[in-house]
Amino acid sequence: MTTSGTEALVSGDSAADFHEVREVFERAVASGAELGASLTVDVDGETVVDLWGGYRDEARTVSWTEDTITNVWSLTKTVSNLAVLVLADRGLLDVHAPVAEYWPEFAAAGKADIRVAQVMGHTSGLSGWAQRPFATEDMYDRERSVALLAAQEPWWEPGTASGYHGNTQGHLLGEIVRRISGRSLREFVAEELAAPVGADFQIGCRPTDRGRVADIVPPPPLPFDVSAMDQDSPAYKSMTGPASTAEDANTEAWRDAEMGALNGHGNARGACRLLRSITLDGWSGGTRLLSPSTIELIFEEQANGVDVVLGMPLRWGTGYALPLPASVPAVPEGRICFWGGWGGSFGLMDLDRRLTFTYVMNRMGPGLIGSDRSDSYLTATLRALLSRR
Repeated sequence: MTTSGTEALVSGDSAADFHEVREVFERAVASGAELGASLTVDVDGETVVDLWGGYRDEARTVSWTEDTITNVWSLTKTVSNLAVLVLADRGLLDVHAPVAEYWPEFAAAGKADIRVAQVMGHTSGLSGWAQRPFATEDMYDRERSVALLAAQEPWWEPGTASGYHGNTQGHLLGEIVRRISGRSLREFVAEELAAPVGADFQIGCRPTDRGRVADIVPPPPLPFDVSAMDQDSPAYKSMTGPASTAEDANTEAWRDAEMGALNGHGNARGACRLLRSITLDGWSGGTRLLSPSTIELIFEEQANGVDVVLGMPLRWGTGYALPLPASVPAVPEGRICFWGGWGGSFGLMDLDRRLTFTYVMNRMGPGLIGSDRSDSYLTATLRALLSRR
């Protein structure tokens, strides 16, 4: 049952021993800290929290319902990387092989030896587009923007450091998926990932689903001035190539595009049904997406140090971040992989505890990784799981 006074705001189910998670979520919605959001927790294949509530619009006129979806920003990357791992699991791709083995044009400009795992681990040196000017709208032209990346020189020696591929990773991985499977990333995710596990998640957003999309509400301004950065640095070049705004996500052109790093649309339940395959030995429901040996690839460390784009220490495995308490204290140590999206959306897969945690919202919070809200829900979840044992 929902807490008194929030019945109209929060719906869904939660196990009795996860009551604190529900209470924290309800307080955030009731106080207005959340506008609209969904939260799902799966433990050992059992959905112990599946909540949604608040509003789809800033005017608070349309309720966030069970089937509401929204743009999840870089939480999309967790699904795009999953698609590449599925190809690896089927023997169609080797993450340790050069990208050019699957995409010959990529070998240009000194990139013949860049490995697929380096793209997945943000160490390829292609963290933005060098073409100037390069606007957000240029990303929507998949064929042209991919060709530009194939012709581009890396901005640092590949494999020596991570530099977050905030905008580019989805284009790079999407082209690898297309070259191998003959299908676009959007098609591959829909047909080979989402449909088999019953996940309400897609790259971009189909026109038929736009009536249930919650618009994004932008976050406060970034806590730093991009214009004051060294203009030759990977950070500046990445953040200005292109310089997107949160409002872009509310346009039809954005939703039409295929951007596997940025414009996934879904809710927490949909993301959980996909990502719990990593937690549960490759299984989600009755479908197996991955084998245990493929899951082990995730934990091969690609980088551990200051990310040259985000300017903070990060540990990257193959496709996902790995725990580093100094930078992401809400994520505990252990056999865990995770990542989230600008403004707070978050997905965490804890293989030791067999826990999958996903959170999606429309009001973006400050910060680059998670938010105070996602941290509070995750902390309450871990506390509930500890008490259960």
